[in-house]
Amino acid sequence: MHNLINEAPAKKNYDFIDAIRCLAMIAIVAEHSIGAGGYTFAYGTPKYWTYITLTQIAKFGTISFFLLAGFLISEKFTDYTPAQYLKRRVSTTFGPWLFWTVIYVVAMIITLRIKDRIYHNGEFNLTNILNNIKIIYLYSNYWFIINFLVSISILLIFRKYLYSWLLGLTLGLFTLFYAVNIHSEWVSPKHTTAILGFVFFLWLGAQMRKHMDAIEKFTARLSYPLLLILSALTFGLSIYEIDVLNGKSVDPVNTLRISNILFSLVCFILLFKIRSFRAVDYLKPRQTTFGIYLIHYLVLVFLLPEIFIHFNINVYEFTVPQYLLFKLITLMLTYSITFGMVLGISNSPLKKLVGN
Repeated sequence: MHNLINEAPAKKNYDFIDAIRCLAMIAIVAEHSIGAGGYTFAYGTPKYWTYITLTQIAKFGTISFFLLAGFLISEKFTDYTPAQYLKRRVSTTFGPWLFWTVIYVVAMIITLRIKDRIYHNGEFNLTNILNNIKIIYLYSNYWFIINFLVSISILLIFRKYLYSWLLGLTLGLFTLFYAVNIHSEWVSPKHTTAILGFVFFLWLGAQMRKHMDAIEKFTARLSYPLLLILSALTFGLSIYEIDVLNGKSVDPVNTLRISNILFSLVCFILLFKIRSFRAVDYLKPRQTTFGIYLIHYLVLVFLLPEIFIHFNINVYEFTVPQYLLFKLITLMLTYSITFGMVLGISNSPLKKLVGN
């Protein structure tokens, strides 16, 4: 598969890439499954803590993808001119993304129309439709491709300095600004609109590729108990920061929280050290990961509600175990249905729609 998520290096094959990106995609689908429904639980209740705990467990996925993308693009920058590389990215990534976002917009408009006819809620109007389109492209999962292409373009502009520590420091300061801005809100605190907030992780991934031997030796010296302790500490810090931001920020689970950056980096190092995840091979990550990114939100937002509506579900009446089970079922249905759809499309003449 040729796209930002699933493109293997041309000169070498790093098997761990497929494994980590598959696990990162499962984490992203899990995060969206947990947030589906937009439920707000009373502060301090068991379901409040359960919700933020589940959300934080899955928060390493996005940063991991940027690290992997940076790892893969560093060699491509030497194989292609900036114009060739950007043209390649647009044709193999932007096209499928545009197709599925248009499908999402059409589904949204049809849903608004149906609900307006049934409930006469007056929401089927141009203002509401345009607002929903804005949400789709800036605040739904589809923000990633826009941010990624902008981030890639920035690295292409400074291509000569890709391995410069000064460039890394500058990009790191932008990321730090967004991390602080989540609390101060000088500009929009949403991570989906933090255009300069993720370029640092692309740069960091490129450094990982360049210094691969040294990094392998470093991670080999790290013990699993130490990494697990660091994971637990950064996880606890992340929960604390979410709690501090709750009620004060429009995006308390922001990916660019400093605590989540630390948590994501530790998780990535742990996964990098483990390397081999045999069970992941059955999920065909190279063939399906990009398609799962493109389609799972459609399944989650439009298909699952039509299934759940027949079961008279009231999440607010659930006990914590029932809530956990419901979210697990949501994740399993979302991933399995999407996986089946992507696999079917990838084996058909329409395979380019999922990046194959």
